[in-house]
Amino acid sequence: MRQKQTFSEKVFQFDQELGNVKIDLPAPHKLINPYSSRNKRQVLQVVQTFYQKYFNDNNKRCLILGSSPARRGSAITGVPFEDASNLQKETGISIANFHISNASSSFLTKVIDKYGGRNKFYHDFYLDFVYPLGICKTNSKGNQVNCNYYENKRVEEMLTPFMISALKTKINFGIDTSVCYCIGSGQNYQELSKINKKLHLFQKIIPLEHPRFITQYHPEDEEKYLSKYLNALTYK
Repeated sequence: MRQKQTFSEKVFQFDQELGNVKIDLPAPHKLINPYSSRNKRQVLQVVQTFYQKYFNDNNKRCLILGSSPARRGSAITGVPFEDASNLQKETGISIANFHISNASSSFLTKVIDKYGGRNKFYHDFYLDFVYPLGICKTNSKGNQVNCNYYENKRVEEMLTPFMISALKTKINFGIDTSVCYCIGSGQNYQELSKINKKLHLFQKIIPLEHPRFITQYHPEDEEKYLSKYLNALTYK
């Protein structure tokens, strides 16, 4: 008789299946899918190695959700909010020479360290996104820029069915649904709350300011926001 899948095996299976997702968004938008990119082999190696290291069990974890992966961040690495340089240290695997360190992962690394380190943090929490694939658009200057799932109503309508299906799948990884944390206290929180009001996925959703908002606009208040994150994550 096959043993029950571990949390890490469920994540890895889900990420492999994400490689088959193809949604043609209206121009100038498009999806960025690290699980079907030219770096697919390295990405899946990183994902498997990372999750086996921290999630090779059947613990119940609370979900922490950003909006969607950043174009030059998690949409490249495949591991939410972990930058490529740190993942190379963690797994020994390099992803096509990308060594991106961004403000969001740097702030969250400080949260993780203050919480007690990666082993303790990932024992209790699973970081992911409301929409699990990257979204970008071409701006008026012809440059690709990050885009959130909620910025264009037509895009959001096209993505919502899969978004809801993905959230339900993640809950079945072994998620404690008594509380969900939402990174982004504005529109991401509003849209996730709308979904939750209809589907009752979580008993409570706690909004937290986005790390980019903190580091870009309120760097002098970083300690205050670190304390806010830690108080929220330990409130139970």
